[in-house]
Amino acid sequence: MPIKRGEVESDRIAFEFIEYDPLPEGFRAIIREGSLDVAEMALVTHLLAKKFGKPLTAIAVPVWGRLHHSNLICLATSALRGPKDLENRKVGVRAYSQTTGVWIRGILKTKYGVDLDSITWVTLEDSHVAEHRDPANVIRDTSGRNLRELLHAGEVVAIMGERNVEPQSVRTVIPDADRVGQEWARQAGVFPINHIISVKSELLSDHPWLGGELMRVFEEARARSVASGVTALPYGFEANRASMQMLCGFAADQKLTESEYQVADLFWREAGE
Repeated sequence: MPIKRGEVESDRIAFEFIEYDPLPEGFRAIIREGSLDVAEMALVTHLLAKKFGKPLTAIAVPVWGRLHHSNLICLATSALRGPKDLENRKVGVRAYSQTTGVWIRGILKTKYGVDLDSITWVTLEDSHVAEHRDPANVIRDTSGRNLRELLHAGEVVAIMGERNVEPQSVRTVIPDADRVGQEWARQAGVFPINHIISVKSELLSDHPWLGGELMRVFEEARARSVASGVTALPYGFEANRASMQMLCGFAADQKLTESEYQVADLFWREAGE
């Protein structure tokens, strides 16, 4: 926000902000149309862009992240006793490649031993990267209903990936999810990162100073925000390496990429990092 308000400026970069509602349309704009130079980007979408040769490089500025345990919800009256009861059922998510879904599925498998392949994942839309094809146990609902409507209709036993989970008539699949999520993050030593910044690779190549200037501007904006009382994740490659690498591992395990990408190959870094 300090950049958008003009409180933090650069004498080498002119920023022209374009708003997208819903936000993921901005992801598609830079990937499918190439119409943006710099964009907020879901991290798994960036991995798929890498997979299909899109000329984008990530900047380690975590724009958004959260603990995801409380985002996996079912009806308050559901007979689900915990994550293992999701096996051999249908679970809804906006898109199979949605970063929140990848985080939650990874936690379900590594923490709770859930067989992800036994679950049918019901989606509402495709990936932002058009070339991607979902695994065989992913189906598309074309009824026009949203995830909450599918849940109440009994089409799925649980849903995930909603930005804001309102508590009316639902509960978390993972009991005491907020506390459990905080404990998981403490033990894992990571905070889940969802969105970072993607930049056209040719711009970074043509202007070798650009990566450093972007980081300087974002770091100054973050410092101003923190000084005003805003809570913000740390910026920079090393501060976020563990979280981003964990997500790369989850993405590969869930058949989104052929192998586990190394974040060092995906991100611009300061010399010596």
